Amino acid sequence: MKTSLLFGIHCHQPIDNFDHVVYEIIEKSYKPFFQVLEGFPEFKCSIHFSGWILEFVYKNDPELFALMQRLSPQLEFFTGGYYEPILASISSKDRVAQIDKLSRFIIKHFNQTPRGLWLTERIWDDSIIDDLVKCNIEYVIVDDYHLIASGHNPKDLQGYFMTENSNNSIALFPINKELRYAIPFVSIDKTMQKLHDFREFEGKNAAIIFDDGEKFGVWPKTYKRVYEDGWLKQFFTQTLSDESIEVMTYQEYYTQNHALGLVYLPTVSYHEMGEWSVLRNISSNYHKLLEQVGEDEYLVRGGIWKNFFLKYSESNWIHKRSLELSKERIKGKKYKKALFKTQCNDVLWHGVFGGIYLPNLRDNAYRYIIECENLKEIKNECVVYDIDMDSYLEYKFYTSKLLTIIKPSHGGQIVELDIRKECFNLQNTLTRYHEAYHDKIQKTDKVEIKELEDETTTIHHNLLTTTEDIEHIEDWYLKKSSIDHIVADTLSLESFRMCSFKEYGDFANQAYCVIDSTQESLSLERQGGIYAQQKYDTMLTKNFEFKNGKIATQVTLDSTFETPCYYVSEWNLHFADYKRVTFNGESLGDSKELQDSILTIKDQLLNKTFIFRLDEIGTIYLYPTKSISQSESGIDYTIQGVTIGFVKPFAKTLTMEYSFETVELG
Repeated sequence: MKTSLLFGIHCHQPIDNFDHVVYEIIEKSYKPFFQVLEGFPEFKCSIHFSGWILEFVYKNDPELFALMQRLSPQLEFFTGGYYEPILASISSKDRVAQIDKLSRFIIKHFNQTPRGLWLTERIWDDSIIDDLVKCNIEYVIVDDYHLIASGHNPKDLQGYFMTENSNNSIALFPINKELRYAIPFVSIDKTMQKLHDFREFEGKNAAIIFDDGEKFGVWPKTYKRVYEDGWLKQFFTQTLSDESIEVMTYQEYYTQNHALGLVYLPTVSYHEMGEWSVLRNISSNYHKLLEQVGEDEYLVRGGIWKNFFLKYSESNWIHKRSLELSKERIKGKKYKKALFKTQCNDVLWHGVFGGIYLPNLRDNAYRYIIECENLKEIKNECVVYDIDMDSYLEYKFYTSKLLTIIKPSHGGQIVELDIRKECFNLQNTLTRYHEAYHDKIQKTDKVEIKELEDETTTIHHNLLTTTEDIEHIEDWYLKKSSIDHIVADTLSLESFRMCSFKEYGDFANQAYCVIDSTQESLSLERQGGIYAQQKYDTMLTKNFEFKNGKIATQVTLDSTFETPCYYVSEWNLHFADYKRVTFNGESLGDSKELQDSILTIKDQLLNKTFIFRLDEIGTIYLYPTKSISQSESGIDYTIQGVTIGFVKPFAKTLTMEYSFETVELG
């Protein structure tokens, strides 16, 4: 029996990724792939491009787009969410609209009606089945792990299966993990041997591979291997000349073969995603268990994709803001387009790639969130709504220049601070989290990607090495703004930066009560405590006033604790280009301590000046907040924001007034 080779590539980049990055991927991966493919008209290939990447190619590389159109007879185009959302994470209405949008683009430009769907990150949930059927989808790409996780033998997955929900059925094609890890990383001889192995399974003969197009040229060392050394050309040549292999599209195989059976899947993705999404409280035990089971690791299920909303508050906030805007949908194509762009998945999670750790991805998400807000044309208003679905209300203040969201239930923090005209969120910071892989990072004099004699290591197996000094800092509270700290007299710039100071109060991340609110003001209070040898009752109140581009704040504190200590109001601000930002006329550097009553921040990129005015001269701490994350190239150190601490000594009582204002750079 012949092996049926079902070969597909999936091509996507985060929405509005840097142009130079997309152009490089086109030149090193997409274009050379199709140029090689053009020389093999008998090789059938299935492809999926996210809608915005297809748009980008259409507008910016007509040569490549025309080549794809010429190759259309040997290609099968898969549809999906236009802006690559996790389908199970958005509303049914948006899900159908995004799929239909991409399908219409494919019909218009490639004269094909797609019947297959690329499932973003292969995140499966039964809730999507009914909507897929509405979109005339007949089959979906998943991983073999999806079926293994539900109890199936890995050796019995060489074909497609059926599943159903509420009387709607759909076919599932499971990608073979061994092929996914082998192509194009192992030699042609080893690749062909793996394909020949599929002949051993009588009646189950499909070799299913559908994986990232970027691994053919832009993943580390793959351009040389795939194109300069001719791996891809050899692959096409040998698979076509081998009489035991029949290259088919998924459509052809689906039409000519029956399903191998009926299956029911848990909510699941590929195995690596389960590992990445494990919650921190069990992460250590989970990884120990993986080491113990060894080759049987597939028997150990990790977390589900939505766990990322629990692991990263910043991810959850972006997701819930998008859901909020979907509920409030304003009529018009501009609003719908901006809304759909907020749903792109890349910014919401973290695995091998940066994801939530990449500030530019978060900037892109907020750009479209704020664009949606602006299209609502609200000028001066306070909207009260449980945005993040935690049963607590958030307060959203609109002025002509700023949109400010305060979360009373979490320290009365300012969790979003949008400059409306520029569609930029100054509060787009990231808390310093501990990741399981931090404990595995090694410092070395030279970072190299390990490579065997006839194999290229995939990004999943890269060593975590860095040439820089490693400084692990973990924050115990959310790094947003108007955070209230009560600190002993041991406070210093260094202890503030390292988050090693001893917190005496319970105000930084605990709930405040709303005393009063109007269209332009909010009053909060917390009956909390200062904890030394015992609890000392302490009342802290915060009053905010919002007018145009200004936020005026008054803090009062009254405590039974008589020992002198410090109150610190912490702010964390995000900028897109820290090299073009000055603080009282100077660049930030590593950290800085000032004595002043005014802090003036000038951002050349935004063309804005941000001014903090204090009621008296005092100590101001400044430092860049840096994260440590893994990426396809190794370890990244990234500035996620600038932390500002306004320090004021007090004993028993405190009154502090300050304001934040934004004006045009002058």
